[in-house]
Amino acid sequence: GAAVAFLEERARQLGLGCQKVEVAPGRVVTVLTWPGTDPKLSSLLLNSHTDVVPVSKEYWSHDPFEAFKDADGYIYARGAQDMKCVGIQYLEAVRRLKAEGHHFPRTIHLTFVPDEEIGGHKGMELFVQRPEFKALRAGFALDEGLANPTDAFTVFYSERSPWWVRVTSTGKPGHGSRFIEDTAAEKLHKVVGSVLAFREKERQRLQANPHLKLGAVTSVNLTKLEGGMAYNVVPATMSASFDFRVAPDVDLKAFEEQLRGWCQAAGQGVTFEFVQKWTEPRVTSTDDSDPWWAAFSGVCKDMSLTLEQEIFPAATDSRYLRAVGVPALGFSPMNRTPVLLHDHDERLHEAVFLRGIDIYTRLLPALASVPALPSDS
Repeated sequence: GAAVAFLEERARQLGLGCQKVEVAPGRVVTVLTWPGTDPKLSSLLLNSHTDVVPVSKEYWSHDPFEAFKDADGYIYARGAQDMKCVGIQYLEAVRRLKAEGHHFPRTIHLTFVPDEEIGGHKGMELFVQRPEFKALRAGFALDEGLANPTDAFTVFYSERSPWWVRVTSTGKPGHGSRFIEDTAAEKLHKVVGSVLAFREKERQRLQANPHLKLGAVTSVNLTKLEGGMAYNVVPATMSASFDFRVAPDVDLKAFEEQLRGWCQAAGQGVTFEFVQKWTEPRVTSTDDSDPWWAAFSGVCKDMSLTLEQEIFPAATDSRYLRAVGVPALGFSPMNRTPVLLHDHDERLHEAVFLRGIDIYTRLLPALASVPALPSDS
């Protein structure tokens, strides 16, 4: 609620339209709008999320919600990189451009969404299905990316698909002193072995090819083991949970069959279920002939920014935008910056933050002035 009130006040100060859309109880998407001069054209959508992950305050050098700036210019805050910085950079770029008297053909919408850090299921996933979203007529979107520790800036044109899988194994129970046959643990161990062998194969494939980035391979981690009631009781049921991030070029049906095969090979009574399953990977064009990419990359070239194109290794709300036909790029203008999202002492240097405002001040006019496209009609 405080975040929404803050954004409403910014809208009032900047002379922007403000719409609040409650997509689920207590989950409000805030939309700030700067109308363009040609309403026939599709709009530019600048997305950011208002939620952050929790903190372990005892491991921080400074209060994680104070936005403490140290003597070297580093701003310590939960959300400093992910992604309060980008939302404010959007607003400050708009402030500058309006103060200079600019107007652009395409409408610019700034969307501030909840729930992204836990999957966006009560945020962007619902919002893109609502009439309020369709009324925005989004033609192209920018969303969050990641910091880059080198001089370059990373831009993400696609994402891996998150598959959260729980494997459940059932077997014969009994006393912990006996060699019981066909136990849940033995069968679950076989599945875990198969999954971790696949993990090692993908890890080696990534290491062997210097041209591959993390987002181009499928990763998996064993994240939960559950089962049992006592040291001396062999459990009848045990489960293992895995976090798969499936690369966008993978045949998803074939991959699901592989999962099924691992379970069947372990023995009877081994099943799997999806806790999360994304099946609509999309790729945003980075071809020089694409008008949106040409506008984006052209500004970066003019500003002498080196771009590294990658597939996002985790998941953002961009996947929901791409799935409904809105091309999106993930871009957080943070170079020479360690990747510290979700980490203790998440921080961003003030010079990097301020330069990001400069970058958006150049990007927004170019993107909001892309000439009429066939898709606009």
